[in-house]
Amino acid sequence: MKLFVNFLTVFRIMAAFFIIPTIMFNHYWLTFILYVLGATSDWFDGFLARKYNCTTKFGAVTDSISDKIFVCLTLVLLSIMTPVWFIIIPVLIMIAREFYVSGLREFAGLQKIEIHAQNRFAMGKIKTFAQMLATAAFFLMFAVGASVTPNTTSRFVFFLIYALPQTGVFCLWFAMVASIWSAAQYTHTFLRKMKKVK
Repeated sequence: MKLFVNFLTVFRIMAAFFIIPTIMFNHYWLTFILYVLGATSDWFDGFLARKYNCTTKFGAVTDSISDKIFVCLTLVLLSIMTPVWFIIIPVLIMIAREFYVSGLREFAGLQKIEIHAQNRFAMGKIKTFAQMLATAAFFLMFAVGASVTPNTTSRFVFFLIYALPQTGVFCLWFAMVASIWSAAQYTHTFLRKMKKVK
C-alpha cells in the first residue's frame, strides 16, 4: 500500500507535465482526463495514507512538492490559454501565495516553530478544491469547444460552453479569496508562536 500511495504522489507530478503536450497538440479531452486523474490522486493518496497509516518520509516530502507543481503548472497553463486579466490576476496571486506559505513554513522551521498543515476543512483545503474545480471547468470547456462542429445542434453542448467559463471564473476568484485568507491564517499562527518563543 505504501508503494501505491507514493506512486499516486509521483503520478501527480507526471500528470502535470504530460498535460503540456496534450495542450500543444490540441488533445483537450486527454488534457481534461489527465487533470481529473491528477486532482483525484491528490485526495486519494491522503485518504489511503490516513486510513491505512502508511505514511512515509518520501511521501511526506514529495506530497507537498507534487501538490505545488501540479497546481502551479496547471494554473500557468490556464493563464497562457486564456490570457485575460480576470484569469491572470487570481492565478498570479495564488501562485505567490504558494511561495509565501512555503517560505513562511521553512523560516518557521529554522526558528524551531512547527506550523502544521491546516485540517481538512480549513480555508487552505477549500482553496485547493476551488482551484481544481475552476481549472477542471476550463479544461472541460476547451475539450467541449474543440468538439463542436458547424452541424452541432445540441442545446446541452452550447449550455456547457456558456456555463463552464462562468463556473471557472467564479471558482477561480473564490479560490483567490480563500488563498489570501489561508495565507493570513498561516501568518497569524506563525506570529502567535513567535511570541511564545520570545
